[in-house]
Amino acid sequence: MDDLVKQAMIKWPNVPDCYGWLGLDARGNWYMRDDETQALGPFTQSKGSRLMHEKLIAFIGRNYLSDKQGQWYFQNGPQRVYVELEATPWVWRLQPDNTIQSHTGIEVRLQRCIMDEHGRLYLDTEQGFGLVHTQDVLQAAAFIESGLWVPQTLQTHQLPQRFSYVRSPQRAQPVQA
Repeated sequence: MDDLVKQAMIKWPNVPDCYGWLGLDARGNWYMRDDETQALGPFTQSKGSRLMHEKLIAFIGRNYLSDKQGQWYFQNGPQRVYVELEATPWVWRLQPDNTIQSHTGIEVRLQRCIMDEHGRLYLDTEQGFGLVHTQDVLQAAAFIESGLWVPQTLQTHQLPQRFSYVRSPQRAQPVQA
């Protein structure tokens, strides 16, 4: 986490959390979701505006964390901005040298690979659980065919509980009366 963010958290300790305004798609892209976008439906139906500013994306990546409930958020100064996930909290990119890198640029080591009933490939790493980027599936298939990776099979609906993440922190919030 950035030092500036840590300082802001100390200076303003009681800033309310923010839900529904930031999304991460299955390709590792960040989306800003204003009130109008949110009114059109959940993130899987209405993504919003894709963030393109490289420094903002890097800032989000450096300050991307999860809470004890498995809800992922971006610590934006003193405010937690919870992230709506299209698929998983991490999107993995396979590099030409066969290393694995997260959508935030962190290099990780594989612990196991998982395949769901739709043929989507996921990796569990020391950093956490995520989906293999669609552009890297061919390289991943070569690892599987050669026996380097042996996927376990799980149903899609089992993944969030098994790997402790919440796809929609906004929907997980109790309804206010």
